[in-house]
Amino acid sequence: MSVIGRVLLSGAATVAIGFSLLAVTAPLRAQQYGPGPGGVYCASNDNRFARCQVPWRDAELVQQSSKTRCIRDQTWGFDRQGIWVDRGCRGQFAPARGGWPPYGGPGPQRPPQQVRVRCESHGSNYQRCPVELRRDDSVRLVNRLSSADCREGRSWGWTRDGIWVDRGCRADFVVERRY
Repeated sequence: MSVIGRVLLSGAATVAIGFSLLAVTAPLRAQQYGPGPGGVYCASNDNRFARCQVPWRDAELVQQSSKTRCIRDQTWGFDRQGIWVDRGCRGQFAPARGGWPPYGGPGPQRPPQQVRVRCESHGSNYQRCPVELRRDDSVRLVNRLSSADCREGRSWGWTRDGIWVDRGCRADFVVERRY
């Protein structure tokens, strides 16, 4: 075979190997987020099933990042292999009550965990930003982004299923979790 033929054959083999490596998809890995210990971001991209390994006994959704609703045991869940998400659910997860310490040993004393949430009222319209909140959690405004006034109870507030804004209030909030 000529030198040119060998170079072309070698190039074709390199391209074939490159495409086969692209076809192998690595398992989704959990990503750290925020200042709190142990939180992860887990996403079902292109409506595909994905799994994020975590060392907890259980998890809870702390902030939904997708337009698709994240519903436990339907579009997300938890099992011995970690958090799973499906059908477009994307969000930030944290250890649930009783979900810490991790398997295999005692864990550290857990300080309150803080989760940042941005919620924006566009066109002075009411907007709800989904975040699972418990009775012991607290929410506070940390950075107003709008020129409109942001007053708790009037143009922003929170309920068990999220933070709401209205009347043009746009702001960053901190949810403090107490375990």
